[in-house]
Amino acid sequence: MRLMTALLLLPIVEIALFIRIGGLIGLLPTLALVIASAWAGLAVMRRQGLAALADVQRSVEQLRDPSAPLAEGALMLLAGGLLVLPGFLTDALGLALLIPAVRRRVRARFGRRVAKRSHGAAWPRPASPVIEAEYVVLDEPPARPGRPPSGWTRH
Repeated sequence: MRLMTALLLLPIVEIALFIRIGGLIGLLPTLALVIASAWAGLAVMRRQGLAALADVQRSVEQLRDPSAPLAEGALMLLAGGLLVLPGFLTDALGLALLIPAVRRRVRARFGRRVAKRSHGAAWPRPASPVIEAEYVVLDEPPARPGRPPSGWTRH
């Protein structure tokens, strides 16, 4: 319900801010700010999206929990997306998400919320990346007489 209310109020607040800021600085500077923020948002999304993907891959390769780099990348993409949206409120939120301390607080808040919803289950961290086990090689079943091999069995 809160999300629906926010989505309904966002355009009203953005229009009011356009009118107010446009009255203070004029039409062309207002449009220039909107276009510049969209351009900056696209640059953030392109650069940070690739960096986030590399961080997640590096975490997986090093057998570390990839949730922190994944969340960091998602927040950076959200910041870029908010900058791309036309409006001063969304730009302010996007610029705030570019600040590392703000991203850490958002990650901590939503991390607690996700942990609470999943009944406190955290990322499973094995004590050792090595799994010891025993195995037995089974003999291949004999081919049925009169039927050719299926292609799914080894020959």
